[in-house]
Formats: sequence, C-alpha cells, structure tokens
Amino acid sequence: MKKLFLDIETLPAAESKKEVLKEIHQKRARDRGDKRSFEEYLELSGLDGSFGRIACIGYALDDEDPRVLFGDEKQMLIDFWQIAKDADLFIGFNILDFDLKFIYQRSMILGVKPGRDLTFARYRSSPIYDVMWEWTKWSNLGKCSLDKLAHAFGFESSKNEQMNGRLVSRAYKQGRIKEIADYCKKDVNLTRKIYKRMNFS
Repeated sequence: MKKLFLDIETLPAAESKKEVLKEIHQKRARDRGDKRSFEEYLELSGLDGSFGRIACIGYALDDEDPRVLFGDEKQMLIDFWQIAKDADLFIGFNILDFDLKFIYQRSMILGVKPGRDLTFARYRSSPIYDVMWEWTKWSNLGKCSLDKLAHAFGFESSKNEQMNGRLVSRAYKQGRIKEIADYCKKDVNLTRKIYKRMNFS
C-alpha cells in the first residue's frame, strides 16, 4: 500500500482579489452584522480555498524524506496530482476539513483536474486517514492540535515562536520561503511519526 503523507501552508488572497473581497466583506457586515475589520477578514481568506492561496505543499511517500512543492500555485497542483495519482492512502492532520479540501478547491479555481477522485466520507480511515479525527475517534470532544499530540507522544513539535501556521503569511511577505518549506516538511514528518505510533507500526 502506497502511503502519501501531506501538509499544506496557505496564504490570504492575492492583491488582485482585494476589491472583490471588500465588496463581499461590506455585504457580510451589512447583512450579517460581521464586526471584523477588512484586514481581519482578508487574513482569514487564507483558510478558504475560494480566494486563499497555497504557499506550499509538503509530502512524503511512505518512508521517503519529506519534500515540498512551492512556486506557481497552478504548477504545484499539477505536480501534486501527478504524485498523488498512485497513492492508496492519504494521511495528514485535519486533511479532511482543511488540507485536501483546500487542494480540491484551488484545483477547481485554477482549472487543474485532480488526478484522483477521493471520497470525503466521514467515519472511515481509507482512502483518507485524518490523524486528528482518528485520534478523537470522530468526536468533537477532545479535538486537539498537532502541537498537542506531538507533546503527548513525546515528539519534538514542528511549531515554535519563529514559525507556525499563523506566521506563514508574514514570513512569505518577508521572502522567508525556505523557512516555510522547512516548517512544512517538519509537519509532514511529525504527522508520519504520530500516524505510525497510533497504528503500532
């Protein structure tokens, strides 16, 4: 069975999308009473594949060293689906609700046909094994972070004060691409360690 461990880092919407997002933000404020500033709203666009972007995709096949795709977003997606086409099991932390969903959304937005048609059905561990949901056994009670699980299992966390998910956007603006890529690799490696421990392998 070929296992693909993965993690993505994302960015808020591109400068070219600001005007349309301002319109959406104003409509939300008017219709739903959304009190967030536009700057806050823009920053949160990095969590939604509609306008957010992929900064990089980290992956590892089986026991290979983690690698990172970065650069042009469309090319990253083309390369990712080529790598993923023969994978039997997709493994990551919160990939059902975030990473893989985001990858699919950006693929549709950018016109990149996915190399695999994956089911996002819940309460199963194949073809997507979501470490977060398997840890909680599909309960919202006791949901945890990758950082918390790292500490629980006695592994070194991939997060620190210089780099974590909340700091990726700032690091990207500062041109610290290598740091983002290294952080993404650490997340992939940590996820693989936790997966192996959880499966006694």
